[in-house]
Amino acid sequence: MAENFTIAIDDFVQGYCNQSLQAGGRLTEYDINWPSACIQGSPENGDRVEWQPILQGNINNLDAMAAALELSIPAEFEQLFCRYWSDHLDATAEQGNLTLLQVWNQEDFERLQQNLIGHVLMKRRLKQPETLFFAVTDQEDFVISLELSSGTVVVEQVGKNPHKKLADSLLAFIKTLTPNP
Repeated sequence: MAENFTIAIDDFVQGYCNQSLQAGGRLTEYDINWPSACIQGSPENGDRVEWQPILQGNINNLDAMAAALELSIPAEFEQLFCRYWSDHLDATAEQGNLTLLQVWNQEDFERLQQNLIGHVLMKRRLKQPETLFFAVTDQEDFVISLELSSGTVVVEQVGKNPHKKLADSLLAFIKTLTPNP
C-alpha cells in the first residue's frame, strides 16, 4: 500500500509543479536564515525566491516520534513529510480548498514532529480519538487529520472530536486532490 501512496503523492506533486509553471512559477518569501534544498536559484529583488519540491533522499522518518508516543505511524503518513523538501502545497478537494503541509528544511521537520506530539498529547488529555494532522483548511482552527484507530481522513476543529469523515484512507484522499498553486 505504501508503494501505491508513493505513486499518488508523486503524481500530486508533479501535477502541482506542472500547474504552477503554467501559472508563472513557484515563488516564496526568501529568508537567508531559513535555507532549503528546494530553493532554485537566487532571490529575485532580494525578497522572493523560486522553489521546487525535491526528494529528501530517505534521510528522515518518524520513528522517534512514534516511540515517544508509543504508537504506530502509518507509512503513508510518514511519506507526507519524509519524501519531499517543499513549501506547503495548495489543493482543492471535493469539500473545498486546503493546504497540504510540507517541510521546508530539517529544522522545520523537527518543529513539525513537536507539533504532532503536542497534538496527540492534547487528544489524549481530552480523551478524544488520536489523530495526526497533515493539512489546514480555509476555515480557521480546522485541520485535516488521519484518525489513527480507523485509518480514515477526517476534518476536526483543533481541540474537538473529528466531525466529518472525508475518505476511508490517506491514499484515497490524496487521489481526490487537485493541485491548486
